[in-house]
Amino acid sequence: MKPRIPHVERVVETAKDPGAAARSRLAASWRRSLDHHGLDPGRRDDVHRISETEFSERRERAENIRRIATPKLDNLYQLVGSSGCGVLLTDADGVVLDVRVSDADRSVFEAWGLAPGSDWSEASEGTNGIGTCIAENRRVIIHRDEHFHARNTGMSCIDAPVFGPEGDLIGALDVSSARADQTEAINRLIAAQVAHTARQIETDCFRAAFADARIIVADDDDTDQAMLLAVDGDDLVIGATRGARLNFGLGLSGPVRAVPASDLFGRDEGPTGFEKAERAAVIRALSRADGNVSQAARALGVGRATLYRRMKRLGIGEKLS
Repeated sequence: MKPRIPHVERVVETAKDPGAAARSRLAASWRRSLDHHGLDPGRRDDVHRISETEFSERRERAENIRRIATPKLDNLYQLVGSSGCGVLLTDADGVVLDVRVSDADRSVFEAWGLAPGSDWSEASEGTNGIGTCIAENRRVIIHRDEHFHARNTGMSCIDAPVFGPEGDLIGALDVSSARADQTEAINRLIAAQVAHTARQIETDCFRAAFADARIIVADDDDTDQAMLLAVDGDDLVIGATRGARLNFGLGLSGPVRAVPASDLFGRDEGPTGFEKAERAAVIRALSRADGNVSQAARALGVGRATLYRRMKRLGIGEKLS
């Protein structure tokens, strides 16, 4: 039987293999941890914790997302807490802001550094669920000896990124477990719920940021990302979630370019989005006027002859059945 290579040696050997990083995202993260961040996989000191002052400032800056996320964190914990898992929310730098964990498991999580104020960025802890999720802007599962540091190989971490209303990364949602019987199959089941909860948080943050806009949901069954557009009264897109930005080519972050919402959905056949909106407005006016064209024209702010021309062009009869 081939002897088992100790974790530290395996990480260093893999990270230094020039082809490994090209073949494996995990190996690429190990290489970043070793070469770019200059970390030692055999390091034994505790996870770095920021000062109380800095922690208070970070929590204050993240107040909006924390307020919106609170009920979602509670619900997720209700689903996974009984199996010895904890739920963590971090900021965009990987600093833990909030934790949900049972009283019985709290001391274990504290000992592992899974506590408020702990820095789980990849620059600090190497490959880990929170840090690698943030570094790569994607869902990750880092199971036991996939961690960079040998001292972290007793835990499993399942993470999903949370993007803000302007498409920028604002944090990570994490479910961690230090139980020896946590299997990869269980991790995959939990991962689906973590991604769903992160999407809920992102959606609620987006709706709160564009409370006065009309929200168009453009969900796609083939993606796990929130696909929402915020549209103003002129049918112009004024905001988009990260998923919608990627899908419609609106740029990854920052203010979106002004574009008619109808243009994004490829309405090339039949009446244009504007024509449909105009037809709907004319029909509403005629309906409210009980079919009286003169009264409907006054309500629309146009002349009677102009309204007749529009009705003819839009295929609308004088009387509504």
